[in-house]
Amino acid sequence: MITDHYLQAFLFLLPMGILAGIVSTTAGLASLVSYPALLAVGIPPVFADVTNTAALVMTGFGSMFSSKKELTSHKKELIKIFPLTILGSIVGAWLLLSQPASYFSKIVPFFVLLAGLLLFSQINKSKSNPLNLTRDESMENDAHSPVYKTVISIAILLVGMYCGYFGAAGGVMLLAILSATTTMNFSSYNAVKNVSLGASNLIATLIYAFSSHIYWEMAIPMGIGLFIGGYIGPKIVRIIPDKTLKILVSILAVLLAVDLFVKAYF
Repeated sequence: MITDHYLQAFLFLLPMGILAGIVSTTAGLASLVSYPALLAVGIPPVFADVTNTAALVMTGFGSMFSSKKELTSHKKELIKIFPLTILGSIVGAWLLLSQPASYFSKIVPFFVLLAGLLLFSQINKSKSNPLNLTRDESMENDAHSPVYKTVISIAILLVGMYCGYFGAAGGVMLLAILSATTTMNFSSYNAVKNVSLGASNLIATLIYAFSSHIYWEMAIPMGIGLFIGGYIGPKIVRIIPDKTLKILVSILAVLLAVDLFVKAYF
């Protein structure tokens, strides 16, 4: 039987999910909208985090259908990132179940701030360097370095772990890494980010389904909205210039970092 409370929650979570899906697939900041929305309907914090992860799976599916063009052109990059984010999410989900999220909340603001600043640093990055190599050539040379490959792999693995554990602004973190280390344009590495983190959320959800409590009745309307928003977001990204998107995402990440810092320390 559908109660008035559930109907109200459904009508609230569906549009919030659409907004969160758009924010997720354009800026990597879905939890800025979806997590508070789940708290607002009465779900306890840790379970809201788990339920949010379950709902966010649908963002990955929505963006996958909307980003076929970008994903087809960058299958190799996706294949490289997929295993790292998935492995990281498994470790992160295990950590969430063994350690309360509050333990991690004190260092999260600094991660988010670092990601925002790193992405901002890429806005006007020079097309050349002191050796007169183009940015593409310079990155190509770096990509063959074992140390470089290892560092980038570890960074992506840690983002996957973070997303499985807490998740707020995890998309910004991956955007920042891909922006600094690939020659893809924003819409392309944004598409790779969306699908990779969608897979990461799926694996974490499977773990949570057997070891925690997911509020499925709330995850469903949120998930429907996230799917719709996840489909719309990549289309918006194709229209807005890369530089504008990076500036917007960077500013939002810094504001989120300040908000998380205040909540964690005051």
